[in-house]
Amino acid sequence: MAVGDLTTLSDVKAWLQTGQAAFPASDDAMLARLISAASQFIVSWLGRPVALGDWQEVRDGTGGQRLSFAVTPVAAVLSLSIDGLSIPPAPRGGGFGAGYVFSATELALRGYVFTRRAQNVVVSYTAGFAATPLDIAQACIELVCRRYRDRTRIGEVARALSGAEMVNFAPSDVGEAVQVLLAPYRVVAPVASCAPLAAPTASDTGLVVAAL
Repeated sequence: MAVGDLTTLSDVKAWLQTGQAAFPASDDAMLARLISAASQFIVSWLGRPVALGDWQEVRDGTGGQRLSFAVTPVAAVLSLSIDGLSIPPAPRGGGFGAGYVFSATELALRGYVFTRRAQNVVVSYTAGFAATPLDIAQACIELVCRRYRDRTRIGEVARALSGAEMVNFAPSDVGEAVQVLLAPYRVVAPVASCAPLAAPTASDTGLVVAAL
C-alpha cells in the first residue's frame, strides 16, 4: 500500500471478486496504480487532506478570540504564537486560567486575543484521520473498480508512458453513490489554502498560509 492510498489492494480485489475463486493476481500492478490515482483524485475533490499529519498555519489576527482550523479534525495543538509571543494551553479542569483551548475544528483563547495584524498568528497542530474513514475507503474502492471494469471502453482517460499505464480521473467519475459517501468530508468554503510540504504523515509537516 503506497503512502497516501485510501484503500488497500486486498479490499479492492474482494469487491471485484464475484465467485468463489480468489480474484487473480495478474492485474495487481494495474489495480495498485488505479488505487493511487483514485486516492489523489479524492483528496483533490474533497479539497482537504485525509491522512493524519502535522500542519502549520500563518494567519492574520482579527482582534477576536476564535480561529477555525484549515485542516480537521484536530487531534493536538503543538504550538501557538501571536506577535512572536508563545501562548500556553489553558489549565485543564476548567477555571479562568489564560491560554488556548481547542476542539476538532476550532481554536479559542482565554485572556488573550488574536491581535489585529497581518501574518502575526502562527499555529502548529496535528490533524487528519489516523485511519481512512470507511466511507472514504469505500468511495475509493468503487472508483477503482469502475475504472478497472471500463478500461477497455471508449472514454477512458489513460495513455501509455514508457510502458506503464498513466491513469487520470475526471469529475464525471464521481457518480451519485460515490458523492454520497464523500459529501460529509468535502470542503465547500475552505478556511485557508493548504499546501503540504510533504505527504501527510504523523511525523511530516505541512504549511498553511492564509488570512482569517
